[in-house]
Amino acid sequence: MDARTIPITPATPSVREDGHGCHAGADAMQAAAQAAGKREVLAQYAADYPKGPHDQPQSMCPAFGSLRVGLRMRRTSTILSGSACCVYGLSFTSHFYGARRSVGYVPFNSETLVTGKLFEDIRDAVYRQADPAQLDAIVIINLCVPTASGVPLQLLPQQINGVRIIGIDVPGFGVPTHAEAKDVLAGAMLKYARTEAMAGPVAAPRGGVADKPTVTLLGEVFPADPMVIGALLEPLGLAAGPVVPTREWRELYAALDGSVVAALHPFYTASVREFEAAGRPIVGSAPVGHDGTEAWLQAIGSAANVAQAQIDAAKNKFLPAIRGALAARPVKGRITLSGYEGSELLVGRLLVESGADLRYVGTACPRTPWSDADRQWLQARGVHVQYRASLEQDLAAFHEFKPDLAIGTTPVVQAAKEARTPSLYFTNLISARPLMGPAGAGALAQVVNAAIGNKARFDAMSDFFGDAGQGDKAGVWQDTPAEHPAFRAEQKRLAEKRAKKRKAEEMV
Repeated sequence: MDARTIPITPATPSVREDGHGCHAGADAMQAAAQAAGKREVLAQYAADYPKGPHDQPQSMCPAFGSLRVGLRMRRTSTILSGSACCVYGLSFTSHFYGARRSVGYVPFNSETLVTGKLFEDIRDAVYRQADPAQLDAIVIINLCVPTASGVPLQLLPQQINGVRIIGIDVPGFGVPTHAEAKDVLAGAMLKYARTEAMAGPVAAPRGGVADKPTVTLLGEVFPADPMVIGALLEPLGLAAGPVVPTREWRELYAALDGSVVAALHPFYTASVREFEAAGRPIVGSAPVGHDGTEAWLQAIGSAANVAQAQIDAAKNKFLPAIRGALAARPVKGRITLSGYEGSELLVGRLLVESGADLRYVGTACPRTPWSDADRQWLQARGVHVQYRASLEQDLAAFHEFKPDLAIGTTPVVQAAKEARTPSLYFTNLISARPLMGPAGAGALAQVVNAAIGNKARFDAMSDFFGDAGQGDKAGVWQDTPAEHPAFRAEQKRLAEKRAKKRKAEEMV
């Protein structure tokens, strides 16, 4: 399948683009932000998180990624500056995903936005929150409207009473996905921490300094994966370091002090830039499956100047166990896979080594050097890899390959179930499982094989319900609704007339 042939049709806005509110459209807000002094930050985002071939993937509000990172850190307060509806949605989503603390909010109206009073309100809120007995850092996130209006968070103090102040812009028109928004905040924090470390002594990690050289793990992973990685590193004389994004500020210093950075998720471009500035080598991919673990151990060992004999000993210790686990729990069936977490290619590798007939891997994240090894490995085995995958491309792959199981985002799962095909939501049911080393080998087999085995249940349900609940006949009816073709035709004519009127007004 040539994904470039799949048309991406932009939606026509239902409201005229006559302002810089939420309805103005991405292009208008982008232009407004550049004119208001955000040109440099937007240019950096465009370089770090390239879009295309279409505008950007369909996903939740990108700012959720930065919000999630801040809310998971100890002694860190997060404040949002944006439209009330956006803040409500982000707060709801954060608590749905387990946040256990309040989300700060600085409200605004047209007057405070235009006069600059919003910035003063943000500054006042930060000063009120800056209690060093309670906080190490305060994160302030500009959403779309404050970014487009040029609210200058960079003018906030760098610290207040010893509390660090981190102001970032995370507009939906500048950061493509919530996964990359995690990097926006993680990179900003690493930059701040690196500056502190260069200036003098900094606090040691809560658990003390490791007695071995460490490998910093870049990317949110299943909680057991760092322990598995630590076991893989032990024969190399190395230890697993902090996971970035970190859970508290002092872990940032330990992350920067690692001997090697393992880019387990490959889209953390700003974070990689800070590690490279600190002189740390970056290794892509991850220890997934037999081939992935072998290549990863070799790359990490070489980057850390470990003797080849030690690297070979580590391989001999773990690879037979991984091969045996994969053989003992095979996956049988054709699969398409898509998601927006950044680990899609890693999961794809594990499925292929488990025996699955994987035809397509779509990820909302961009192609970077740190996923090249995974891309090349998958493509060499006939798997189509689609970066910046749109929903249309994911669905086109599903319809073309007709898999026994579709793993994907919510709308992909919905479409698959309507087509009587078993499906699994990638984020909650696949990426939230151990993937690395011996523990990851065979970890997907049970849930994947069980899902594929449910095909008969989908057929039975579909046969029972028939076409009930579809189209304009959805709902509970005493009788099937009657068709009114004349009414439909008249409404279609009126809609076309309104569209022509809007087009004419735009050309004036």
